[in-house]
Amino acid sequence: MQDRLILDQQQLDITISRMCHQLVELHDDFADTVLLGLQPRGKLFAKRIQTRLSEILGHEIPLGFLDITFHRDDFRRRESPLKANATEVNFIIEEKKVVLIDDVLYTGRSVRAALDAMIAFGRPAKVELMVLIDRKYTRHLPIEPDYTGKAVNTLASQNVAAEWREQGFESDNIWIKHKI
Repeated sequence: MQDRLILDQQQLDITISRMCHQLVELHDDFADTVLLGLQPRGKLFAKRIQTRLSEILGHEIPLGFLDITFHRDDFRRRESPLKANATEVNFIIEEKKVVLIDDVLYTGRSVRAALDAMIAFGRPAKVELMVLIDRKYTRHLPIEPDYTGKAVNTLASQNVAAEWREQGFESDNIWIKHKI
């Protein structure tokens, strides 16, 4: 089977704009709302969301990056130890609305780990989930996104790969690829 491009640069730009406008509709000026990108793969998508929101609203939106490594239920089950990322949350989330941002929602276990990790920074008033790609029908936990860029059906033999310019790729592309 061949790899399949599901979002190219132009489609990705349109999708990010749409998702940001959805956020503005529900969060107005973001006075009580913060963004948290899940490390490592949600970080680049979260930065894109923050940049576009700042362009739309005319001011900076608080953005942090949450490392979930040691909150995962499988971090001790790997053949090699997981490498932790730096958590960068320079604000308190107590009584704030938090938008968790990740690139791909697969089993839901990363989101569960993020909820555990997030509590170290306070108890939010509300938590919403934004994902670029929702791999439907693959959940291990009953977690659904509030904001979805694109929902796709995938097989167990496939994965979703996000290629970002910031990683050295020529353009941004999101693929369904077959595992080797």
